[in-house]
Amino acid sequence: MLYHLLYPLSLSDPDLMAFNIFRYITFRATISFLIATALSIVWGRYFINFMKRKQFGQIIRDDGPKEHFKKAGTPTMGGVFILGTIGVALVICGNFVSLPFLAAMVVACSYFSLGFLDDYLKIKQNNTAGISAKGKLLWQFLTALLVGHFLIHYQVIDTQIYLPFIKGPVFDLGAVVYPLFIAIVIVGSSNAVNLTDGLDGLAIGPIITSAATLAVLAYVAGHKEIAGYLFIPYIESAGELAVWAAAMVGAGVGFLWYNSYPAQIFMGDVGSLSLGGILGVIAVITKNEFLFILIGGIFVVEACSVILQVASYKMRKKRIFKMAPIHHHFELSGWPEPKVIVRFWIISIFLAILSLATLKIR
Repeated sequence: MLYHLLYPLSLSDPDLMAFNIFRYITFRATISFLIATALSIVWGRYFINFMKRKQFGQIIRDDGPKEHFKKAGTPTMGGVFILGTIGVALVICGNFVSLPFLAAMVVACSYFSLGFLDDYLKIKQNNTAGISAKGKLLWQFLTALLVGHFLIHYQVIDTQIYLPFIKGPVFDLGAVVYPLFIAIVIVGSSNAVNLTDGLDGLAIGPIITSAATLAVLAYVAGHKEIAGYLFIPYIESAGELAVWAAAMVGAGVGFLWYNSYPAQIFMGDVGSLSLGGILGVIAVITKNEFLFILIGGIFVVEACSVILQVASYKMRKKRIFKMAPIHHHFELSGWPEPKVIVRFWIISIFLAILSLATLKIR
């Protein structure tokens, strides 16, 4: 709102030219990060105590590693304070007339509602069932298809497919198929992050690195001169997503303050589904759908491990991993939980830097 309230003043009154600074995305992204970080650290302590009083604790899978049973009852639904913090930062720093910004907001609100309902049902029913898998997918796909249609109808993006290392579009999916492609990317991202959220701090680390990487990509995609220099598609107003991503990084850092091993709170589906969906929609709008496979490599590997495990058991009655997602395989192989987490973080940082390096290899 500072952008909408203060920036216009700099245009109408020469004495208020200092407010012109709010027009700069880099400034608002920085402020968004700082607000989200500080607010999440401060608010997190009160939120955890509130959840303890309400006895909203984590339900642990019966078939999970035995070491996880001691985590039962740890406050969950931390995604509420993550998304709440992001919301405050965006209200202050966001540009609410930006169509890419609003598209991300729609996905965030819809997936937040889905995750909140799923977590609430798990707690109230005292099991891990929640909303059925089919119900979740239907909700997610309908939202993503709606957003995909919105982006194409209002010409926020075209229907061209771009690949890393290649200048210009590779092929055109068309207005009928491309919304389905968008939906697959957003829903896939959302569920992949959800599958990664199984150890203390494991998911939020790659979320932070992915969001930071996408913040850079959103900024350069929304800057006509830089986009032209780097031979990447220019997307008008895509730079506003850098403010979104910066808020995610800040809120993620604040959440990690409490979610690092041993975790005082878990993000729950309300956090993982919504944060994963936001990452997906930013990747779509910035035309980095395929580069996102590298950026979010940890999420991709986690999701693929589950797919391979299920397929192998159905076809051969044999398991590939000791347990899926793959982070549990390493746990059962004797890796201490903190070692699994930190090593996954290291890989995520490496992939983020490698992804940014592709900007100059076109």
